[in-house]
Amino acid sequence: MTSLLKKYDCVAMGGTFDILHVGHVELLKKSFEIGKFVIIGISSDNLVKEKLKKKINNSFEVRKHNLVKIIDSEVGSLHYEITKLEDVFGPLMFSEKVDCMVASTETSYKGQRVNKIRTSMGLRAIDIVSVGLKLAQDGLPISSSRIRANEIDQFGKILKNKK
Repeated sequence: MTSLLKKYDCVAMGGTFDILHVGHVELLKKSFEIGKFVIIGISSDNLVKEKLKKKINNSFEVRKHNLVKIIDSEVGSLHYEITKLEDVFGPLMFSEKVDCMVASTETSYKGQRVNKIRTSMGLRAIDIVSVGLKLAQDGLPISSSRIRANEIDQFGKILKNKK
């Protein structure tokens, strides 16, 4: 697909990206499919641990490195930027160049909050594109926390030796 056919000039997406899985790949593919340029926010170690109270296996630098490898192998685009998120919304909140946010159906509600704040600041609302959750063999969503708990692998396959 050439960039002339892409709907948005700048798409934003974000997450923790601790253990990458097929759900992350779907979000990335959708972002690059519809956007000429993609801004990817990765939660900082401080944001993850202190504010979001999540457990992670990998540091910001490892998560960023792994994300770049996935983009190179699964998407093959050079038209992106990775930013460190110190707050939940990052560049979405203030940027005039962002015109779309891609999120999972589980997190797309955040787009409504973003738009409420943006419009109250005199900025235009952005479009929100939702990507359905990828389901594991057991019909439950694939997630980094389920992979970390050894319930499933990154493709959603049930692991026999559950803890």
